Amino acid sequence: MRAVVALAQGMAAAHTPRESWRAAAQGAMIALGGSFAALSVWERERGRLRVLVNAGERTPGEEEFPDGEAYPVHQFPEITEFLHERWAGGGEPHAWVETAEGPAGAGGPGGAPGYGRGAGYCHQRVAALRRRGRGSCVVAPIVLHGRAWGELYVARAAGAPAFEHGDADFASVLASVVAAGIAQTERLEEARRLAFTDSLTGLANRRAVDLRLDEAVERHRAEGAVVSLVVCDLNGLKHVNDTRGHAVGDRLLERFGSVLSLCGAMLPGALAARLGGDEFCLLSVGPTADEVVRVADEVCVRADELELGDGVACGVASTGDPIGAVRSARRLFRLADAAQYRAKAARAGKPVVAGREGGEGGDDPVVRLADSVQPPGQGERRRFRGR
Repeated sequence: MRAVVALAQGMAAAHTPRESWRAAAQGAMIALGGSFAALSVWERERGRLRVLVNAGERTPGEEEFPDGEAYPVHQFPEITEFLHERWAGGGEPHAWVETAEGPAGAGGPGGAPGYGRGAGYCHQRVAALRRRGRGSCVVAPIVLHGRAWGELYVARAAGAPAFEHGDADFASVLASVVAAGIAQTERLEEARRLAFTDSLTGLANRRAVDLRLDEAVERHRAEGAVVSLVVCDLNGLKHVNDTRGHAVGDRLLERFGSVLSLCGAMLPGALAARLGGDEFCLLSVGPTADEVVRVADEVCVRADELELGDGVACGVASTGDPIGAVRSARRLFRLADAAQYRAKAARAGKPVVAGREGGEGGDDPVVRLADSVQPPGQGERRRFRGR
């Protein structure tokens, strides 16, 4: 019971999916007295089992969080046939034990035999046990929302006592605890996603930008990383709403969001976001100021090609340009916003870039505007206050 509670507590304490997967594998390994454990997900659309985490004594080639370790399901027909046969017969899926010498049958009431026993279905697992110096394993299906989600796999080293039917029964219990933990993690991840996502466009929202920009500026101050911000104001949204209805206005916002996402993909790691209303932004860390300006120019071109609205006003501010010291997210936002304000006022078809408006050694009007106590007729246009 202590092992079950420890497993549940470990998964509940996890803050990310990876931490949850690791807690599941390690907790099950300890509970079953294994030397190695893995958690895999069944990707139905790809017909494969993909390993999420390997815990314990790993052999060469086994990474803790592998990027590409996956196995075609047809190599492990029990993950489909065994489960479906059990469910079709009104039963529940149970764990089973295998050894380096061959299948040891399934667990469950009365030590029911494994589906397909003697049919050679487990040859891949047996070969893997031998290849990796392991003597036995127990495999427990993980069922989530009434469907097979994946599997929990725990192994013991060669020479250690082999798993028995009672271990398979216990593994089924642990798999149920893991399933509950995964469900909780998924709910938390969905809540986090909703908290940082704009519901209309699917882009990041202002809260996500605030957090990422704070981190980016800290990285700039510590490492000198180039941080750039493109602030966009979609022209003509009010006219579209007034003349064609808010449903059409929403379609314009969605289409521009797609344009921004597509262009943002040209900058590795860039964050595309909707700040609210008709205001959007791109946040880039790493690429040069010139690369960001080229992407902002592409945003303007593509926004002009939309059949709705009247293009976009873009302002760019980058620590790679002569804009003075950037010690806070607030300053970079003010610079990008001031540049966007000038682009809007001039109905510019190209982005306005802070630090480049005054020429070499010139007095840049964008920087001057951003540094003023209150931009003329503007005040603070966004939530710079308090930052």
